[in-house]
Amino acid sequence: MVDLKGQYKKIQSEINASIKECLKSTSFINGPKVQEFQAGLETYLGAKHVIPCGNGTDALQVAMMGMGLKPGDEVIVPAFTYVATVEVAALLGLNPVMVDVDKDTFNITAEIIEQAINVHTQAIVPVHLFGQCTNMEPLLKIAEKYNLKIIEDNAQSIGAEYTFDDGKQVKSGTIGDVGCISFYPSKNLGAYGDGGAMCTNDDDLADQLRRIANHGQSEKYMHKYIGVNSRLDAIQAAILNVKLQYLDEYTAARQAVADYYDKAFEDVDHLQIPVRMEQSTHVFHQYTLIVSDGHRDALKTFLYEHGVPSMIYYPLTVSDQEAFRGRGRKVGDLPTSKALCESVLSLPIHTEMTDNQLDYIAETVHAYFKENA
Repeated sequence: MVDLKGQYKKIQSEINASIKECLKSTSFINGPKVQEFQAGLETYLGAKHVIPCGNGTDALQVAMMGMGLKPGDEVIVPAFTYVATVEVAALLGLNPVMVDVDKDTFNITAEIIEQAINVHTQAIVPVHLFGQCTNMEPLLKIAEKYNLKIIEDNAQSIGAEYTFDDGKQVKSGTIGDVGCISFYPSKNLGAYGDGGAMCTNDDDLADQLRRIANHGQSEKYMHKYIGVNSRLDAIQAAILNVKLQYLDEYTAARQAVADYYDKAFEDVDHLQIPVRMEQSTHVFHQYTLIVSDGHRDALKTFLYEHGVPSMIYYPLTVSDQEAFRGRGRKVGDLPTSKALCESVLSLPIHTEMTDNQLDYIAETVHAYFKENA
């Protein structure tokens, strides 16, 4: 699904040199490489503050802690997402409220959100799923109307651009109160281990997040808050410093693969290609088809038998996961989320794909439907 080795070989000399600099400095925690990456990411995102941390899940947890959310507070989350989005809320004693998503974009909408709001609601966590922004402008209006916080889960969509009705363009993760990023190796901007970051334009919130991520310290050995230990190590920052310079190139490569797939599958019965919103660019962390009429599992097996990897993101809604049965609440029966769990299939998409690989994948998909017309 991802060719990290091929990507590394192209920038091997730069990566190795950056790591060696870090090793020579012996500054492994919050050293110059981390500060350099923080500044570079702030510039790239157009964010006033970036706070690096240990991983994307920590970013979500620290963000919720920094918002001052208390046990019993309700946080609205999509039911169709990776478990981390909901997991951190449960760990903090918050009540995750799981809502359905839009059938085309796989993201939550303002209309869906408003149905879930009550006196206990304190925050909304939109997930920019698979590489495309949630439609944020209506969510901002809902948040203002009900005095809610917005924590963007931007683990899959770094680099995506959102356009407001007035033409203003901003990067995903910089729209709400705080955005949370993952640098897991397979992400669009991936480290060679775990890593994450939070971004915000709020000075006070940024100070709060920095302290919480560093044991709640206001200064060394002075612990103003209950915090956690979540820091991006300098070696990962050294790697990310190099890869950040290539992020737009990586995005273009992913978009080219998606364009190929779109043309290959746009007229295939039983397949719905990804819907691209007018308000957002799509950076294609995943290329996810909807496979209708019960063909999904058989197509996945057929691809496997012919040497083509594929993945199901996600086989269950979070509310149907054993760990979350009876936790929080769900709004309605979540029909769209459940239908997606039974019909989505993601094809390989990464920066090193060749024309021969793409041709073979497309031919194999077509061969399945030719045999199963």
